[in-house]
Amino acid sequence: MTRFTFNVNGSDTQVDAPDDMPLLWVLRDLMGLTGSKYGCGIGQCGACTVHLNGEPIRSCLLPVSQIAGQSITTIEGLAQANELHALQEAWIAKDVAQCGYCQSGQIMSAAALLCRNAQPSDADIDVAMAGNYCRCGTYIRIREAIHAAALSVDATAKTGAQS
Repeated sequence: MTRFTFNVNGSDTQVDAPDDMPLLWVLRDLMGLTGSKYGCGIGQCGACTVHLNGEPIRSCLLPVSQIAGQSITTIEGLAQANELHALQEAWIAKDVAQCGYCQSGQIMSAAALLCRNAQPSDADIDVAMAGNYCRCGTYIRIREAIHAAALSVDATAKTGAQS
């Protein structure tokens, strides 16, 4: 066991874990952050997506030994000051989830997209969301929710309000 220090959802954190333990299991089993899901274990489905220094990564593949001193954001940390992120609000408004299992990974990939591109086209969304699989097939609603969140964030920015 090794002690690792990193930032999770804005808080400095220390965990004792084996060097090769995937970040997903550190988050879920050691920290109780169960929003990120185990899907395939090989980084193909996207259910385990979190942000590492603002970039989406598959947490099932990344050993905890590679994140020391870095910043992780999970679905639990996406909302700010007890207010849902614009994507979370859009997901609810567009009734995206059916079973919901993949949705935290979907939202985390979409959040990274909107940070890079505030007004993505359908093609931009398709590229950014490739590798996030939804067995329920809610891809059309996912795209609609991303567009709605982009409009919401854009409208908030234009009025000077905070999202």
